[in-house]
Amino acid sequence: MNRRWIYDLVEPRRDSVFSRTYDGMMLIAIIMGTIPLLFREQYPVFWYFDVISGSFYIVDYILRWITSDFRSDRPKWQSFLRYPFTPMAILDLLSILPTLRMLAPAYKLTKISRLFKIFRFVKIVYYVEPLEIFITVVKKQRHMLFAVMLLAFFDIFITAIIMFQSEEEIDPVTGKYIFGTFFDAFYWAACTLTTVGYGDICPVSEVGRSISIISSLLGIAIIALPSSIITAGYMHELSKHVKTTANKDGESGNSSESPNDG
Repeated sequence: MNRRWIYDLVEPRRDSVFSRTYDGMMLIAIIMGTIPLLFREQYPVFWYFDVISGSFYIVDYILRWITSDFRSDRPKWQSFLRYPFTPMAILDLLSILPTLRMLAPAYKLTKISRLFKIFRFVKIVYYVEPLEIFITVVKKQRHMLFAVMLLAFFDIFITAIIMFQSEEEIDPVTGKYIFGTFFDAFYWAACTLTTVGYGDICPVSEVGRSISIISSLLGIAIIALPSSIITAGYMHELSKHVKTTANKDGESGNSSESPNDG
């Protein structure tokens, strides 16, 4: 079988009925592999779900491996050697391990591999276009997002130190400090910065509450930064995608016209 045909088959959203059928089958496999994780009790039918889903993943992994050179600018042999170590290939392999354990229970290395089933859902990024665009935006803006993450961590760390040293009130219920350890203060600062506010730990002194107000105001500003970065990048990528799709449609429309038309 032609490897180019296989590549066109496994790559999402190709303009062929075979590729679209393959995409649909993989989406079904992803859903079937995820359903057992939604239940505490494992029903017998879930065994079949896991085997069918895992079988699709194994086949997809092999097909992507043997066509990996089409996705890379490297020499063919380097592409084949490098593919198993790419992030998505590693996730695919981890998601296959639960199926190997089911088919071969004596394979003790994968006894805890049931947790790896969650990686099966990650593969949906291939087949849901908005998610793929989102991942593209995150990759392109990773340096800016990393800078914002460092800023957030720095703010949490400094706020936690200030609160840990300033709030010395005793909890009347436990008879201990409200912020007994630095981790308690760090946990509180992270919840405050992200505006989660669980309320299980909170300052009671005027100084502590003042620090909490300032931290909350800073948190709103810091949390808004990655949202605006991702939103702007997403709209830019979406605009590019719409233009690319329109150009392709225009080219296909022109190519379908007869030279003698008009």
